Amino acid sequence: MSAMDNAQPPGFWAQSRAPLILTVVAGAIDTIGFVALLGFFTAHVTGNLVLAGAAFVQGGAGVWIKLGAIPLFIVTVMFTKMWIDRCSQSGTTLGWLLVGEALFLAGFMLAGLHFAPFSDPDDVALALTGGLGLIALAIRNTASKTLIKHISPSTMMTGNTTQFGIDLSNYVRQPGREQGLALLKSGSIVAAFILGALLGAVLYVYLGFWSVLPFLLAVLYLASLSFRKRFI
Repeated sequence: MSAMDNAQPPGFWAQSRAPLILTVVAGAIDTIGFVALLGFFTAHVTGNLVLAGAAFVQGGAGVWIKLGAIPLFIVTVMFTKMWIDRCSQSGTTLGWLLVGEALFLAGFMLAGLHFAPFSDPDDVALALTGGLGLIALAIRNTASKTLIKHISPSTMMTGNTTQFGIDLSNYVRQPGREQGLALLKSGSIVAAFILGALLGAVLYVYLGFWSVLPFLLAVLYLASLSFRKRFI
């Protein structure tokens, strides 16, 4: 019997470490941005569109920043995809994308430390700070749709929550190991985003924009795993 035959399948943490950490980071950064930037979403284009529409109808401020987030997101995705297409090794490519995300998160943190607190939703400094965070998460979303599309999306919780409901229904109807593992996988992703959102909010209250730092380091940790081909 070969060593490959004796190899044990990877455990839950080995399989889920990367998507769970990515999801915690996404929940935290989105929450920090929303609280600090007066309702600006760094990860959710849909949220910015809804808030822009509400502000336009109600005569609120900050419409141009929220609408401007859409083309910025699209352009970032476009250039990220073009760079991916020029690369040959997916592990190394993913590692550099995560490094890029970390660099823009560092810019987001430093801009926030320099300009905060924000009081004007139309402030150019707010747009700059939010834009840096948005670019970081746009890079992440592009990677999620290309290089790591086989794992659960880390920023879009509507689909993940729907999947959790489906898995829960399947488990209640027909309990079993396979159904239980599926439920654990989808439920852990939803829980990770909630945990990230709570951590981001609490850390921001006490640390301000320094709260971005631990999540930035988490992304660099995942980049190192990718370079060593241990991402998943």
